[in-house]
Amino acid sequence: MRPYERLATARAPDGTALELRRRAHEYLILAGGHDLMSSEDEGSSRALGELGCAHLARGARARVLIGGLGMGYTLRAALDATGPGAAIEVAELVPAVAAWNRDELAELAGRPLDDPRTELLVEDVRDPIRRARGRYDAILLDVDNGPDALAHAQNDALYSRHGIAEAQRALCAGGVLGVWSFSDDSRFTKRLKAQGLEVAVHRVDGSRKGRGRYHRVWIARKPAKRCKI
Repeated sequence: MRPYERLATARAPDGTALELRRRAHEYLILAGGHDLMSSEDEGSSRALGELGCAHLARGARARVLIGGLGMGYTLRAALDATGPGAAIEVAELVPAVAAWNRDELAELAGRPLDDPRTELLVEDVRDPIRRARGRYDAILLDVDNGPDALAHAQNDALYSRHGIAEAQRALCAGGVLGVWSFSDDSRFTKRLKAQGLEVAVHRVDGSRKGRGRYHRVWIARKPAKRCKI
């Protein structure tokens, strides 16, 4: 099998080593030596954007926050699911990942960072969540491996009861918290429900390679009222 070519390396703010690789048409990002994401697994990342924005009318002036830029697929799906009046903020902790999305990875998802509706925030997604009160129609988290953090231990706090409560406060009434995960996690489902959210767990295709891999997307909705921008 053809080996991967190393394209770039970087370090996350916590010191974790990141690496961008390519083999033929597949791109791979590793964190601490572990596979973090592959361009062959774009389907589940797109599903997060599609499911997380399904409740929004295309003509609405919706505001969406995405945590984790990845390879741009969730952002692209959210842009495609919303109308010209939408505003989509994407928080990416690692500057190098943002740079890769403007360079080597730019064409994978059709250059979503160039869309005028997109605002890139180079910071921890917990920061805009903590600043907000009733601001977002949707918060979509594709951070690390999901509730069972792999690359950065501090990401556990994002999926804790406290982290869920912060996200809930940042959502407007009727808003949706969408979460991507490599695998199912019944404890996380219970934590979402304990906060009074209406929860659905979706099993979505995780790979274009037909490897029988499935990922999970949680859609947790605040009790519905009309959202205001």
